[in-house]
Amino acid sequence: MTNSPKRYLITAALPYANGLKHIGHLAGAYLPADIYVRYLRAQKRDVAFICGSDEHGTAIPIQAMKEGTTPRAIIDKYHELIRQNFADLGISFDIYHRTSEPLHHETAQEFFTYLNSRGDLEVKESEQYYDEEAKTFLADRYIVGTCPVCGNTRAYGDQCENCGTSLSPEMLLHPHSTLSGKPPVKRSTRHWYLPLDKHEDFLREWILKEHKDDWRATVIGQCKSWIDGGLQPRAVTRDLDWGVKVPLPDAEGKVLYVWFDAPIGYISATRQWGLNTGKDWRPYWYDKDTKLVHFIGKDNIVFHCIIFPIMLKLHGNILPDNVPANEFMNLEGDKMSTSRNWKLEMEDYINDFIKKDNGGPQLADSLRYYLTTISPETKDSEFTWKGFQDANNSELVSKFGNFVNRTFVLMHKLCNGKVPPLHPDRFDDADREIIAAIEATPAKVEKLLEEYRFRDAQFEVIMLSDLANKYMQKKEPWIVVRTLEETPENQQLIDNCLHLCLQVTANLAILINPFLPFTARKMLHLMKVVEKMLDWENAGKLKLLSVGYSLRAPELLFRKIEDAEVKEQIGKLQAASEARIADAVGEPAGAVGTAGALAGNPPSPEAAAGKEAAVKPAIGYDDFAKLDLRVGTIVTAEKVEKADKLLKLGIDLGSEQRTIVSGIALHFKPEEIVGRQVVVVANLSPRKMRGIESNGMILMAEDPSGKLYFVQPGEKIQPGSGVS
Repeated sequence: MTNSPKRYLITAALPYANGLKHIGHLAGAYLPADIYVRYLRAQKRDVAFICGSDEHGTAIPIQAMKEGTTPRAIIDKYHELIRQNFADLGISFDIYHRTSEPLHHETAQEFFTYLNSRGDLEVKESEQYYDEEAKTFLADRYIVGTCPVCGNTRAYGDQCENCGTSLSPEMLLHPHSTLSGKPPVKRSTRHWYLPLDKHEDFLREWILKEHKDDWRATVIGQCKSWIDGGLQPRAVTRDLDWGVKVPLPDAEGKVLYVWFDAPIGYISATRQWGLNTGKDWRPYWYDKDTKLVHFIGKDNIVFHCIIFPIMLKLHGNILPDNVPANEFMNLEGDKMSTSRNWKLEMEDYINDFIKKDNGGPQLADSLRYYLTTISPETKDSEFTWKGFQDANNSELVSKFGNFVNRTFVLMHKLCNGKVPPLHPDRFDDADREIIAAIEATPAKVEKLLEEYRFRDAQFEVIMLSDLANKYMQKKEPWIVVRTLEETPENQQLIDNCLHLCLQVTANLAILINPFLPFTARKMLHLMKVVEKMLDWENAGKLKLLSVGYSLRAPELLFRKIEDAEVKEQIGKLQAASEARIADAVGEPAGAVGTAGALAGNPPSPEAAAGKEAAVKPAIGYDDFAKLDLRVGTIVTAEKVEKADKLLKLGIDLGSEQRTIVSGIALHFKPEEIVGRQVVVVANLSPRKMRGIESNGMILMAEDPSGKLYFVQPGEKIQPGSGVS
C-alpha cells in the first residue's frame, strides 16, 4: 500500500436491526469512522463511507417474537430508527444500506457460489439440536438453559448475558427450545464450512508480521491469541428460515450464517452506492491502490481481522489496510447492558437534548466531543453524566465557545463589525507565538488523524482555542481602547489582536470540522463564508478572512448543561435499570435490594424508604444450594474515586483475600467497618465496577426506612467458614 492511495473505502460495523443502539456503539465504531471520513473529504480524497443494517440472524426473529410481530416489521422499524439516529448525530455515511435488499442477497449468494465452486468450502455432517414439536433445527439463540458458570436459568446457547460467558448449546444445563418449550434432541444435518485452519500461515504473515507495527496492540494481541489457539473450520450455513438462502438445489431450508453474509454487506452496499452515484464500484474492492479501513468494536475483531480477510483473499478482493478497533465504553461505573437497561441509547439522547427546547445540533456536537474525549482507543473508558457536563461546560463553553464569542463581540465593539487590518511592524512576542501556533497546529492534527488517534487530535484543536484565549487575555484590547484618546495609534494593537483572533477562529472551524461538523457550519455562518473554506488546504493560513469584510453579530456556539439535567438523566438511568431488574426477579420496582446490588446499582435510601421487602417466589433446595456463602472479615475499606455510593473492600476469606466493591458508602464510613465480619456470596462471577474487579457480594439487611445492616455471625468465627 502506498502512502497516498488513489481511493479510500471506509466501513463501520453493520449494526443489528433488532433494537436501538446506545452511545457505546456510537463511540466504538461510527463516530471515529465519521471523523476520519470528514477529514479525508476535507483533504479532497476519493472516499466512500459504507454502512447499513445487518438484518439477518436469529436476533431478528427472536425480537419479532418478543414484540409479537414479524421479522420484516422488526427490520423495517429499527433500520429507519437507527438510520435517523445516525443522521441526527452527524454520522455522514455515503450509503446506509440493508442486507435484506435483493442486491445484497444476490451479492452474498454469488460470493458463496464462487468459493464453493473452487473447493474453498468443506461439507460436513454434524449433530445439532432439533425441536421435534416445531419440526426445525435450533440456532443457538433458540436454545435456553442454565448457565454452567453462574447458574442463570435464562442463558442462551451462545452466551450467558448474566455473566458474559461464551457458551455452546451442549454446555447448557437443562436446555429447552424457545419455540416449543420442550427439550431438544440431536439430529444429523449437513452444512458448508470455511476451513480457517488452512489459512493460518497466511494470517501469521499478513497480521503478525506485515501489520505488527501499524495496527493497534489490542487488535494484534487478540488475533495472535486466536491464531496461536488453533483455528477450526467454521460453518457458513445454518438451518433457518430467515436469511440469505443457500443457492444450491440440495440445501433446502438452509441460509447463509449471518457472520458470513453480514460482512459481504459492505460489498453489496458499495455496489448500490455505485448505482446511486454512477461510479464504478469495483476498484473500491479489487484495486490494490484502494485503502480499506474497517472501524469496529473489539468484539468484532475476529470477524474483520481473521474470517472476513480469508474470505476476501479467496474471492480476489483487497485486504483491509487497518482495523482500528476500539475497546468498550462503560456507563456510570458499570458495563452497558441492554438486558439490564443500563444504557444510554442514541434515541434517548436525541429526544432529551437535541429535540428539546434550547437543544439543537450544538448538543449533537457536545456528545460527539465528549465521546471523542473519552474514546476507548486503547482501553475501556467510562461515560458519566458529570463528566459530560464538565467537558461541555469547561471546555466547549468556557474555552472554545468563549474565545469565538469574545472575538466577535470585541470585533463589533472595537472594529465596527469588520475584519481589522494587520500591522506587522507592531507585532510583539505574543503575536508571533499565536501566529506560530496557527501555522503549526494543522500538521499536528493531521498526523494524529492519519494514525487514528482521534482523542489526541481533538485535544490539539482545543489547545489552540485555549492558547488563543490566553493570547487575548494578555493583549487586553478592552483595556487598550481606553488609551486611544491619548494614543490613537494604539488602535493598531487592537487591530492586530482581533485580526489574529479572527484568523484563529477561521482555522478552528477547519480543524474542528471532522469532530464537530454542526459547530463548524455555524461558524461559517457567523463569518459569512462558504463551505469551501473548510478544505484542509486552508488550515494554517493567516488570510482566510479579508480585511474590511463584515461579519455577523455574535451567537453562542454552545450552551451549558445544567445540574438539573444531569440529575434527571442519572435518575432515569437508575429507575430504568431497577425496573428491568425487578421485572426479571418478579419484584416491584423500588424494592430490589440484593438484586440491585448485583447490578451495581443499589436503590437509594429515599427510594427504599417506607417499603417492606417483598416476598420472593419460592425456590427449590437445589437452587439455594448453588450459593457458596462464607464468613469473611473486612481487612481494608476505602472510597471508590468518583463514586459516592461505592466502597472497595478487602475481605479475608481464610484461604484467600478478595476485593469486593459494595454500594454501602452512604451508610458506613470506611474506618468504622474494618474488622467486621460479614457473609459473602463467594461464587458470583467477577464483574468490573468503576474499573475495579469485584469478586463476590456481601449480604446486607435493609429496614423499611432504607437503612442497611450487616448480616454477620453472632460471635467471631474463622474467616472462610461456610454458612448453611
